[in-house]
Amino acid sequence: MVAGNWKMNGDIVSNERLLNAVRHGLEGAPLPGVDVLVCPPFPYLSQAASWLGNTAVAWGAQNVSAFPNGAYTGEVSATMLADLGCRWVIVGHSERRQLSGETDQVVAAKVEMALAQNLGVIVCVGETLQEREAGQAEAVLGRQVDAVVPVVAKLAPERLVIAYEPVWAIGTGRTASPEMAQDAHSFIRGRLAAGGYAAAGSVRILYGGSVKSANAASLFAMPDIDGGLIGGAALVAEDFLGICRAAAVR
Repeated sequence: MVAGNWKMNGDIVSNERLLNAVRHGLEGAPLPGVDVLVCPPFPYLSQAASWLGNTAVAWGAQNVSAFPNGAYTGEVSATMLADLGCRWVIVGHSERRQLSGETDQVVAAKVEMALAQNLGVIVCVGETLQEREAGQAEAVLGRQVDAVVPVVAKLAPERLVIAYEPVWAIGTGRTASPEMAQDAHSFIRGRLAAGGYAAAGSVRILYGGSVKSANAASLFAMPDIDGGLIGGAALVAEDFLGICRAAAVR
């Protein structure tokens, strides 16, 4: 899977150009075996649905409420996302954890809400630079994975994706080496299995953190790296398509 997280970027005109370029780029050169997904901001989900339609490109949201409905001003429920035709939602991105104070328990509640509406979930995990330098990376990853395992324990692997995003590599231009990323992905897969997720060997684990078309192939060549969650490069059609092509030749 290659998933584009647009974050808080875009407008109607530039979105149309980007969606059109991605759609036609993949129609002209299909990539069997690679699921391609874009996650625009909430106001543009309907635009993505209109432009992508029945193409090979799916669309999803960047966040979801931990509550089913009610007096939660500014929140968007899983029911609403499903009503719009979303197939996926990103949950627990480090920016949500850091800027909005989302705890592991909140992330697990959001995963549960999304799954109840038959949405696929991309659960983000990752350590800060301070945690890594203190030798705490595996402890942090283990805690974050353990929080969601009870919710997903019986879930078919095609609806669960884990995205490993070292916080120190997001938007900084710094990227974990393929070997560093592989070590983290292998740990995450093992932790899923140890926690009781029987399909741990089949779940896709994506890498996110300054992935570009120039480094995607070396990352995706690692045995436990099953694609990427792409930030800035997802806003440039040719860069995003280049990463998708790198996933296809893994």
